[in-house]
Amino acid sequence: MNKIIAPSILSANFAKLGDEVRSVLDAGADWIHFDVMDNHYVPNLTIGPMVCKSLREFGIKDFIDVHLMVEPVDDLVKMFADAGADLISFHPNATANVSETINKIKDLGCQAGIAINPEEEVTVAEQYLEDIDLVLLMSVNPGFGGQSFISSQLGKITRIREMIGDRSVELMVDGGVKPSNIAEAFKAGANAFVAGSAIFTGGDYKASIKALRDAVN
Repeated sequence: MNKIIAPSILSANFAKLGDEVRSVLDAGADWIHFDVMDNHYVPNLTIGPMVCKSLREFGIKDFIDVHLMVEPVDDLVKMFADAGADLISFHPNATANVSETINKIKDLGCQAGIAINPEEEVTVAEQYLEDIDLVLLMSVNPGFGGQSFISSQLGKITRIREMIGDRSVELMVDGGVKPSNIAEAFKAGANAFVAGSAIFTGGDYKASIKALRDAVN
């Protein structure tokens, strides 16, 4: 499996975001992760497609994965696709028709992902596994960075990995990931990891990413 480290820019310094993103990529990050919240689906308001567009214009060419914690999703799907997103994940209960939203994402040239909240059953993604590229399991309650990893989600990771089987679908874990728990998530079946404060806090991005990667190696 690919082992993907995806820093969440929610924990970056937005006063110098372009430099922050370039620095974590130079330090060994694989993807850049966007946590998009609308103060409606979740109780926080974060960033929109203009930030993605600005990073592309700044010269960031690496893979950008966008997690939409918004309702409804379809209009923002097009906006983020136009702004340069490579992969867009959304929550099934935030759209009127999951298959149509997946098709919209694909038609716009992006990869598609299904996101699952901690209280949800993993089966919400099962019927779409032939059509998506990623399952994103939230290991914290969505809304704010800096929360602790909910260890009860480890069993869900294993069940999702079993559901995925031999399909080419990434399994991403988002929330509270750090060097002390990333190995457990990897052993359970995850292969992509969103980390915010674990990377951006402290300032030594290369050492922080190395610690995460060493733990899964």
